[in-house]
Amino acid sequence: MGVTFVVFAETEPEVRAELQRMCEVLGLVPLGRPSLALGRDRWMARAQVPAPQPTAHE
Repeated sequence: MGVTFVVFAETEPEVRAELQRMCEVLGLVPLGRPSLALGRDRWMARAQVPAPQPTAHE
């Protein structure tokens, strides 16, 4: 599964903006769309370090 980063924010636009910024700065890949975190009344989004791509052997 690898390392996963989580962003919490008060609104969906805030969490989307921070998710995008985090992915750009750290080279992460979003894991689905943001969702409302049950029991927290906050929005949550996740991103992950991309899996290494296999290289072709010459």
